Amino acid sequence: MAAPKVNSAGQKELDRADEQFKAFDEQVKSMTVDHMNKAPVLETEPQTKMSNRELNKDDAPYIKPLRSINSKEPFNEKYRAQHTEAWKYVKCVVENNEIIGESVEVWTKRFAGDPAHFWKIPVNKPVYIPKLLADQLSQCSYHRLSMDQSQISSADGMGTYMGSMVVDHTKHRIDARPVGFGFVGMNR
Repeated sequence: MAAPKVNSAGQKELDRADEQFKAFDEQVKSMTVDHMNKAPVLETEPQTKMSNRELNKDDAPYIKPLRSINSKEPFNEKYRAQHTEAWKYVKCVVENNEIIGESVEVWTKRFAGDPAHFWKIPVNKPVYIPKLLADQLSQCSYHRLSMDQSQISSADGMGTYMGSMVVDHTKHRIDARPVGFGFVGMNR
């Protein structure tokens, strides 16, 4: 695409805007995952207000996958011990922090050769789910980005430009809070 024909003042403005865009692009590229992971985690209060007695009852349901899609690749027997540990059921309370009260739907496939499983997990009550699913749900988070107006990003003859992109905090979308002794596997 050809550059538009403009007068010298317009060309100076285009050059300045191009420099600002390149500076912003470099700033966004410099925000690596390692840099974002240093952001503080926003702690939330548990949605489920239950006593330990209610949480530790043995009437929690065991959640099974609703759908499974088999894998064509062979299972590597070298990972059998890790596979067995990951598929032990643990008791936890799953909470949806984005859409409060809505059940969580998720796919899992941790090991090569394992089928892909689709799960629908009820929220805000104790349930038994596989440890690999509880680990996956407890790591569902995102980074909130914002502009920091206290930093000077650039300056020219037209003025000083304030603001740079920073990570505000990290927020959990979904939480899997352990009940009892943490994510200790239960043999069924």
